[in-house]
Amino acid sequence: MNYQSLKPIQSLAVWTCLTIFTAGYAIASGTVGDHVNDMSAHLDEYNEEVVWLIGKVDGIVATYEAKGAAAAKPERVVDYWEAVAFHSAIEINYIPLYSSIWQGLFGVSTAIEEGEPISTVREQQAALDQALWQALGAIKLAAQYQERGLLPEVSETATDTPAETIDVIKQRLDRVVAKYAEQLSDEAIRITQETYLNLFESIEGTLDALDAELVAELEKDFNVTLQRAIKDGKSVDDVRDIVEAMKRRLDQCKALLKTAAKNRGGVQ
Repeated sequence: MNYQSLKPIQSLAVWTCLTIFTAGYAIASGTVGDHVNDMSAHLDEYNEEVVWLIGKVDGIVATYEAKGAAAAKPERVVDYWEAVAFHSAIEINYIPLYSSIWQGLFGVSTAIEEGEPISTVREQQAALDQALWQALGAIKLAAQYQERGLLPEVSETATDTPAETIDVIKQRLDRVVAKYAEQLSDEAIRITQETYLNLFESIEGTLDALDAELVAELEKDFNVTLQRAIKDGKSVDDVRDIVEAMKRRLDQCKALLKTAAKNRGGVQ
C-alpha cells in the first residue's frame, strides 16, 4: 500500500458493545472496511501502518525541531492517522485505547502548534507511540478471539436485561470520551443524549425503585454535568473523570439489580 498517496478519510462513526473483545458489536453509522471481520489476515498490514504512522509523526517532530512549527505542519498528524485501516480496527475493538491514541495525536500536534520545547513534544510523541503499540497488541489478541469464533461479525445487537443495558451504556460513555478526544464535541453530546434517552430511560423506572437518589445523580450526570463539560471545552481528562464517576455509579446500579434479582430468585 502506498500510504504517501492516501488522502485523509472521514472519521468512522461506529460504536462497540465490547467489554474488551468478547461481546457483540453494534454499528451506528458510517462505513467499516471488511478487514475488521478478518483481522488475522490483515495483521501484517496493521503492523506496517503503525510503523508508517510512527515514522510520519517522527518526521513531523524532527522538522519542528529543525525548522519550526510552520514547516512541520502538525495538522498532518491526524490526517495520517485517519488514512490507515488500523484506525477502524481499534475503534471497533477497544474504545479506551482508541481514545488514548487521539489524545496522543492532539498532544503532539498541540505541543508543536503552541511552540512547546522539543523535550515536551518528544514526551507527547512517546505517549502516542506507546498507545499505538498497545493498540496493535490489543488487535492481535482480538484477532485470536475472532479466529476461534468468539467474536461475532459487526452487526446490529440488542440487550435483553437491565444489567446488559448498563454494560452498553458504559461502552457508549467510553465512546463519548473518544469522540471528544477526536474534537467532535457535537457528536459526543449527541451520543450522550441518545444514550440517556434510548438506554438509561428504559431502565430508569426499575432502578428508581431500588435507589432513587442514585438515579437522580445519574440523570444530572447525563443531562447537565457531562454535557456542560463538553460544551465548556474542558480537558479530555476532566471529561474522562466525569465518565469514570458515572461508570462507578452504573456499577452500583448493576449490583443493585443483581441483588434484587437474587432476592427474587431470578436472573437480572
